[in-house]
Amino acid sequence: MRLTVLGTGGGWARRDGAASGYLLQEDGFNLWLEAGTGTMANLQRHVDLLDVHAVIVSHQHFDHFLDLYPYFLSRQYGRTEVPPPLPLYAPPGMLDHARSLEPELGNAFDLTEVVPGEDFAVGPFTVRTAPMVHPVPTLGMRFETDGVAFAYSADTAPTEGLDRVARGADVLLSEATWLEPRPQAPPMHMTAAEAGERATAAGARRLVLTHIWPTLDLGEMVHRASEAFDGPVEAAVEGMRVDL
Repeated sequence: MRLTVLGTGGGWARRDGAASGYLLQEDGFNLWLEAGTGTMANLQRHVDLLDVHAVIVSHQHFDHFLDLYPYFLSRQYGRTEVPPPLPLYAPPGMLDHARSLEPELGNAFDLTEVVPGEDFAVGPFTVRTAPMVHPVPTLGMRFETDGVAFAYSADTAPTEGLDRVARGADVLLSEATWLEPRPQAPPMHMTAAEAGERATAAGARRLVLTHIWPTLDLGEMVHRASEAFDGPVEAAVEGMRVDL
């Protein structure tokens, strides 16, 4: 299994970066996980747009799905023959939310709604999900294939649901939006230290931080997470590859 980072921005992108997006590959299968702003451009550095086999979006916040709009244009109007709808997995209400801006968007996708907590299969991956603590339905996910497990937090405050999908994972890709706690804000994101704590609680082997607020220092985020987690810790950057 190979993970390629297409975008890491929490809310918006750093200069030359992109919002949330990742490419997960196994046995020739290309899975686009999160389609935040700018990720479609970076995706094309690695695969052709028509070589994507499925898309998964964790929730309906704009920094995780906005590039579905240009991708819709590329599929519907970028070729002489319109390709068949592409499998799209998302929580309830996500695609309806996106259609509010472009009613034809759904024509490009074959939607499977996934209620947080449900499991499904896509390509070579078994995907186990859990509900995350976020203002809208959000999928935390665990991808398994050939005895390897990759966990992804999506956006969430600390939760035992994340511990479940990350249990013993070879890699946990965890949001770490804040450096310091924000007690005045509703529970919806984690600090770097909390990401480290959750990696420790889950017994993950490696921690990769993502969805970091763009004004924060990546080195300090890694330092804070490392104080709570004894395993390898790094901050995701665009173009980064992780082989599991």
